[in-house]
Amino acid sequence: MTETAAHALTAEPFRSSIMQIEPQWIDYNGHLNMAYYNVMMDRAIDELWLQLGIGSTYMKERHGSTFTAECHVRYLREIHLGDPAQVTVYLLAADEKRIHTFEELRHATEGWISATSENITLHIDMAARKVAPFPPDIRARIAEIANVHATVPRPEGIGRKVAMPSPK
Repeated sequence: MTETAAHALTAEPFRSSIMQIEPQWIDYNGHLNMAYYNVMMDRAIDELWLQLGIGSTYMKERHGSTFTAECHVRYLREIHLGDPAQVTVYLLAADEKRIHTFEELRHATEGWISATSENITLHIDMAARKVAPFPPDIRARIAEIANVHATVPRPEGIGRKVAMPSPK
């Protein structure tokens, strides 16, 4: 898909292409190593960024990019070699410099959630290597998708923090 390719907006979260778990990603426990959950979710974000017009072409031509500022991953169910995976991305909110997303890595055919990731991403002026506002056209596209995603029921887990369970 090319950047800013026409994509019909429907009242549903973004769904990545179906991905396959690579053999070298399996750890000595026989399941997907924790680092590669992030790889798969990052690949899905790259696909969404193409729709927003902020992929590699944007960086080359307009000298802007995005950096992750914060990430909270929850590992909910093991996923294994041979399992097809797909990531659902909710664009929860955005302002002139930030995007707040929530991703669910799912078994692509059975639908169960293996992991979630909640992220804050910053827009970067690559010439200055500093946080900067999105250009107006990009900001408008982000707002358009965020507004559509706002009509979708919110998944469980948004806003969770790392903490020990409360004593019973």
